[in-house]
Amino acid sequence: MNDHRLHQYELVYVLQPELDDEGIKALGERISQVVERHGGSILSTEPWGRRQLAYPIKKFMEGYYVLHHVAMLPEGTDEVERVLRLSEDVLRYLLIRKDKK
Repeated sequence: MNDHRLHQYELVYVLQPELDDEGIKALGERISQVVERHGGSILSTEPWGRRQLAYPIKKFMEGYYVLHHVAMLPEGTDEVERVLRLSEDVLRYLLIRKDKK
């Protein structure tokens, strides 16, 4: 793959607070596999931990936050969002392209 086509993204997602470490790790690995299939890689991961939500989401008042810095081809964003949307453990997510100005 051509590296000049890779874009930088920030991906933040909020998981159900009852999810255990293994569930959190499994979702991270699933996202990593999708990114790698689209010629990219996860540059860094910052687990922000359990935090209070500003308002209830699916009856939860807390969530487990994770931030990934990702480099991948633009075609991979749809698949990453699909995986997050279909996961029952994900309360919210946001994928933002960082290198576009």
